[in-house]
Amino acid sequence: MATAADSHIDPKGSGFRIADIDVGTVLLAIGALALAIPTMIFVVNQSWTGEEGAHGPIVLVTGLWLLHRRWREIAEYRTVPRTLPVATLLAILLPLLVFARITQIVEIEGYLMYAVLLVILYSLVGLEATKRMWFPLFYLAFIFPPPETVIAAVTVPMKIWLSKAAIATLDIAGYPIGGEGVRIYIGQYELLVAAACSGINSIVSLAAISLFYIYIRHQADWKYAFFLVLFIVPVALIANFFRVIILILLTYHAGEASAQGFLHNFAGILMFGIALLAIFGLDLIFKPLWDRYVEPKAKGSIDG
Repeated sequence: MATAADSHIDPKGSGFRIADIDVGTVLLAIGALALAIPTMIFVVNQSWTGEEGAHGPIVLVTGLWLLHRRWREIAEYRTVPRTLPVATLLAILLPLLVFARITQIVEIEGYLMYAVLLVILYSLVGLEATKRMWFPLFYLAFIFPPPETVIAAVTVPMKIWLSKAAIATLDIAGYPIGGEGVRIYIGQYELLVAAACSGINSIVSLAAISLFYIYIRHQADWKYAFFLVLFIVPVALIANFFRVIILILLTYHAGEASAQGFLHNFAGILMFGIALLAIFGLDLIFKPLWDRYVEPKAKGSIDG
């Protein structure tokens, strides 16, 4: 493994000097790229080309920027870990990565490749420095698609709720609508919420972009940041509720072809934008209230 025993921190504390880079580190970086590039090409082709992975390029660019910014701040915490735990982790992960690449399961391959990169990072800077970069490292994991079984387990109850809520709303409005489970019947048309509301996967995209915004704005106030994070899923559900309503009405009034064409994608983009703006708006509303009522009480209880 690459060692950094002879590395130095520049006197200004701005990061690592070029002189700190040894041959072992360069070889390790080349090996990491050799592992990462094929997997990333696979992820881009399999995930980023669809709606559920559209946030991937944004997360990659902003995540690398966050990592670069934190990298310049953790120089004083850099240590050299023992070789044995690093070698043990790599001995476990690398065969699993090879197996995942053979099976062509994008979710497993992506996360295993990322785990290998984290071990390599740990071998270069040590545990304390790695922990201090926890958010950029956690945030970058959003570039990989979540396992489909996890998505199904989480989103099926949401889809059923959206279906029932949409049917109840349009029934009150006088539309000839009914449904069962995730199936919706309106007029002569039958829709599946699984298809009509593929935007439920935008929860992942919204969570990623919202977390980036919250971290940049409020990383110093972790209690308020956590409070704001709690609104991500409800906002995504409400946005997708209106998307389902729009798609049902488009199907009823303009036909199934219209609802599943350009307007389908446009509705998804529109609702995602509105959901993101809603997070920004909630922050503008709640932050002054938090600073005025919650923060003083917290400080008072500590002082008391």
